[in-house]
Amino acid sequence: QVQLVESGGGLVQAGGSLRLSCTTSGRTISRHDMGWFRQAPGKEREFAAAISWNGGNTRYASSVKGRFTISRDNAKNTVYLQMNSLTPEDTAVYYCAADAKGYFGSGAYWGQGTQVTVSS
Repeated sequence: QVQLVESGGGLVQAGGSLRLSCTTSGRTISRHDMGWFRQAPGKEREFAAAISWNGGNTRYASSVKGRFTISRDNAKNTVYLQMNSLTPEDTAVYYCAADAKGYFGSGAYWGQGTQVTVSS
């Protein structure tokens, strides 16, 4: 079993920054791709960013590219999401996910989410 716990969410003004963390425990997932997803009120959950197991490859949604940076520290079992130049449209619950194949489908592990609110 794998547990993922997100932290670092909160309230920030537009233009500000936040860094989210996701710490994993249980079965090792150092060979898993990690991702961040978000769900705004009344909307479906959407992909934000992902990183390969060794950190060598990253990908981003077009809406966050250039503003968000995903990174990981396998020694600390932690993945990060640095979010800069935040806008009210970034307001959402942010979820961390781990998946052995990078598809983040039915076999993925998910955290409980952390709320990010960006005020205008």
